[in-house]
Amino acid sequence: MSEMGKAQKDQEFSKPGKPDSAESGNGGTRRRGQILEDAILEGAWQELSEVGYNQLTMEGVAARAKTNKAVIYRRYSTKAKLVVAALHKFIIPLIPKEVPDTGNLRDDVFTFLQGFAKPLQLLGVETIHGLLADHIGKELITSLPMIRRREPESELMKRMRTILKNAEKRGEVKLEKIKPRIILLPMDLFRYEMVITQEPITEETLTEIVDDIFMPLVRR
Repeated sequence: MSEMGKAQKDQEFSKPGKPDSAESGNGGTRRRGQILEDAILEGAWQELSEVGYNQLTMEGVAARAKTNKAVIYRRYSTKAKLVVAALHKFIIPLIPKEVPDTGNLRDDVFTFLQGFAKPLQLLGVETIHGLLADHIGKELITSLPMIRRREPESELMKRMRTILKNAEKRGEVKLEKIKPRIILLPMDLFRYEMVITQEPITEETLTEIVDDIFMPLVRR
């Protein structure tokens, strides 16, 4: 991944040429469906990891995937959409599916947030900047769970409720007194930090969200 502090260059993504009829590798074997899709996303991830978001090009991804850029453009009209698809394949699975149960509420919430923060750190600042600049709006917000907008019955809400129910069983809180806005406050603040600062979330930031803001509100 390229250096996190690099200035973003004004680089246009190459325009698609005339689509080729064959979608084949170097050996001439025609590839379709998931096999071709996996090759494209693997190529995009390798390119992103080695040259960074700003320098990633359609040609570079096509070369790694052993296909041509027209094939990729038929699936992904922009660089940002291609990178988001690669993130879904290689980054999103790294987010833990299990709800933390460490034995105390503070550590449960911290561990929950940390599960989202660590995959983001693999991206680096340049990729986050580039995606927010090129793919800002509803598409990006809904495509990445760590910055997805709050929904009353979202998976995030369900997980936070489970964490608080476990805490209630231990006598730490009374869930009925905690409003939905407070329940999702840690993720709202996480989302705010990511979108506004456009940087990976540090453990210091997570500590402030949990210890200085969330815990005093649910224990009052």
